[in-house]
Amino acid sequence: MCGRFTLTVDPAQLQDAYPGTEFPPQFAPRFNIAPTQPVLAIPNDGQNRADFFVWGLIPSWAKDPSIGNRLINARGETLAEKPSFRGVYKYKRCLVLADGFYEWKTQPGTKVKIPHFIHMKDRQPFAFAGLWDKWNSPDGSQIRSCTIVTTEPNELMASIHNRMPVILPHDAYAKWLDTAPQTPDSLGALIKPYPAGEMTAHPVSTLVNNPKNDLAECVVPA
Repeated sequence: MCGRFTLTVDPAQLQDAYPGTEFPPQFAPRFNIAPTQPVLAIPNDGQNRADFFVWGLIPSWAKDPSIGNRLINARGETLAEKPSFRGVYKYKRCLVLADGFYEWKTQPGTKVKIPHFIHMKDRQPFAFAGLWDKWNSPDGSQIRSCTIVTTEPNELMASIHNRMPVILPHDAYAKWLDTAPQTPDSLGALIKPYPAGEMTAHPVSTLVNNPKNDLAECVVPA
């Protein structure tokens, strides 16, 4: 799964990484992004613009927005089967922007879980495969929300956890953000582990266990 991540780069660096995409003029670095909080994403709405979405998918048909608390991740193997994800997998996909994420490794023979920070070896930003939707509140307001797609772990992640987020390579962005409806056959090849050789991980402080601790110290090696 993916339950916490970071986005610490400045807007100019993101602009270089995603040319042609419009970004908010400024935003604060985030070292401990948690579910239900705003995440920066690029939706396939044809606008080429990044915006903030609530992390936790609220399907357009939902009666209660609290369903989003249970839909922070979407299992890649069953996207085409689950009612909550089937429609948005076909029509509403997004890139969720990050430069690292956390996962917790259970110590053998104990219930102790040690948080690890995972990032690219070159420390460049990257994008999770995401799905998004719009939910209209009875009061007339609208919430745009998203979920992060997960898959089986690569060799690096397998030593930490049994799942990992789907990280898309740059050459897959155009396909994932295509505004045309897609089929599981056309997208299925993108739902796979990212190459382990390009990633690295290290244990970090349990500071990250509390989402209130949005601090640079969260990513420092323990």
